[in-house]
This record gives sequence, C-alpha cells and structure tokens, in this order.
Amino acid sequence: MTIAIVLPQPPAYSETFFRSKIEGLIVNGHQLILVTAATNKTFDLCEHIQHPKVYKNPIRQLLSMLLVFVGLLPYWAKVNRYINLERKEGASFKRLIEKIYINVSLLKLNADWIHFGFATMAIDRETAPKAIGAKLAVSFRGYDIEVFPLKNLDCYQRLWTHVDKVHSISDYLLEKAFDLGLSKSVDSEVIYPAVDFDFIKKIQLSSDTLGTKFKLLTIARLHWIKGIDDLIETAQHLKSKQINFEWKVIGEGDQKHTERYAYHIYKAGLQKQVLLLGKLSHAETLKELSTTELYVQTSLSEGFCNAILEAQALGKLCLAYDAGALSENIQNNTTGFLSPKGQPHLIAQKIIEVEQLSRHEKEQLIQNSISRVKENFNINKQKREFNLFYK
Repeated sequence: MTIAIVLPQPPAYSETFFRSKIEGLIVNGHQLILVTAATNKTFDLCEHIQHPKVYKNPIRQLLSMLLVFVGLLPYWAKVNRYINLERKEGASFKRLIEKIYINVSLLKLNADWIHFGFATMAIDRETAPKAIGAKLAVSFRGYDIEVFPLKNLDCYQRLWTHVDKVHSISDYLLEKAFDLGLSKSVDSEVIYPAVDFDFIKKIQLSSDTLGTKFKLLTIARLHWIKGIDDLIETAQHLKSKQINFEWKVIGEGDQKHTERYAYHIYKAGLQKQVLLLGKLSHAETLKELSTTELYVQTSLSEGFCNAILEAQALGKLCLAYDAGALSENIQNNTTGFLSPKGQPHLIAQKIIEVEQLSRHEKEQLIQNSISRVKENFNINKQKREFNLFYK
C-alpha cells in the first residue's frame, strides 16, 4: 500500500509523532511518500516531494505555472477528473487554475491514501485524493479544531463531505469535530501521541532538583490559549504567599505577545521568579525538564499536550488546568493533578499543596505516571495502531 503523508515541512528528528509513524508503516511493508511545502530541509526516511513555490513576482509566477502545467500533460486523466470534481463544487476558472497549481504534487501521485497531518492543510485540497483514486485521511490537532475555526466559520464543510477516515490525538478533539459538523458515520480513530523512551535515554539528563527555590516549569508557546496571563497571575499569588519559587517558561511567540508578557512580568515584579527562556531544542528542553520539581500547564485548552506526557515519563509531578483533553493525559490525584480552568488562585493553592506532599506521596504519584505512560503511550503501541488505521 502506498501512503502519502502531507505536512507543512519535513519532521525534525525530535518530532517523534510523525517520524515513528512513518518508520512503523515502512517496517510493515508500506511505501511512504512525504509531501511538504517547498523547503531546503531534507527527509531521510522516505521519498520526499515538495509543492511548487508561490512567487510574489507575477512574471516569475506565470513562468512557474507554465512549467507546472506542461509537466502535468502525462497526468491528464487525473487532471481532467480533478477539473470535473472542482466544477461540481462551483470553482471559477481562475480559482481552478490556482488550485491545479497548488495541488500539482498530489495530482501526480500514485497512492492508495493521502493523509493530511493537519486538518487545515486539507483546505482547498479536498478533491485531489479522489481525482487520483486515493482515499482521504486527516488528523486533528489542537489548533485545527480549537483555534482556526474561531476565525474561519464552516472552514471544514467541504472536507467533511470528502474525508474517508479521521485520526484524532484525543477523544476531546474528535467530539469537538462532531460539533463542527463532522458526521459520526465517518470512520474515525483516536491514536494518542507517544513518548520515545530511547531518545530520552540518549540525552544526559540531570536529576538534581536540590536548591532553596521550588522549581516550576511550563512548556508553551506565548499565546492566549496557553493561559500565559493565568500563569503570571498564579505566580503573583505564590509570591503573595511568600513561596520561594522559580518558574521557567520554554516557548516562543511573536514579538507582540513576547513583549506583552515580558511587560506583565515586569509590572508584577516577577522578573526574578518567572523566566521566559524562549525556544529551546528538544534535547535542551528535556534537560530543563529533568531539573524541575513540578510541571505546570495553565492552558485554557489542549488537544492533548506532549510536554505533559514527557514530563510524566521523566518522573515529574504534573499539575494542569482541567481543560480540553488534559483529563485524558493526567489521571487526577493518581498520576498528577487537575485544577479548575481559569482559576489562578486555585491552581496556586494546589501548587502549594503539592510542594508540601510527603516524599512517599510524591513517589507514589511519580511511579503511577511513569507506569501509565510506558503502558499506554509508547512508540510501539502507536506504530501498531497506525498500521491498522489504513486497513
């Protein structure tokens, strides 16, 4: 079976979700093709095809389109099917020309499945799989279902009518997709993210959490949905209770958001307590994670949250808002703690309670979380599930 995976760019070595999926499918005898936007990055696991560039210069764009259309002549039967499908959808001549150009890499494929790694990537490409005789699969992640539809109402209505199977990283996102109009009759599968324990073992991690300050860590991009405002307010509550703590935040945002949060930290007098570390590599992030005492997630919604999964795998206590799919990630009071969403004073109080737990209580929670991650969120399990997904 030939499966084309469509992603924005080739997955980096640390992006285990996509790499392990591709590796597992290849091992099980499938032919994999990675399709991405035009990029200088390479991919080492399978054939890599790139979409044509879109140029700002109209003359350069016209020349590129002429070359692309000439290259499509041997695939005319597929192109003709695509034109007929798009005409039925009401595409204008101008829009049809544009869509043939952006879909040329898909129209040339000989594949059994075209799987879009993000739902947003399937927009304007909904009929391309059918034109080449392939089935259409799509994956749901947090941004696809929680954020993008807020500003783009009914953005997936065409996709819902063409999709053959959906993959979601959580039950929560699948239910949200149903709310957005996806029919429950469409074949669906929840396959959770997984932790690459072999990758973790290769990194020289530190177990030194000693010090006078209670060490907290959050991994999140600097965006409103990640609850950074609530994080800062929570830190204010901790400071008012005279808790001696250090709270590191790993993740970047655009200049506007970064400056805004840096200003709020300054205004609250938290420069010595809340440290914005910016973007770090996966290895650097794991090293920081290994030295923390409590991982905290104040996100207002999460499709699942890989960072919490890795924190648990590293034996770190985890505390998060009870938001989105986080209740599928953390079992409250068994593998970690959940706190009511949007209540900074309550999560601050919970942080204080966790700090005061006995060593035995902490160790029990840690062992529970490590065991659960190893059993339910391991790479081999994920590979088996994706192999069955296409059957």
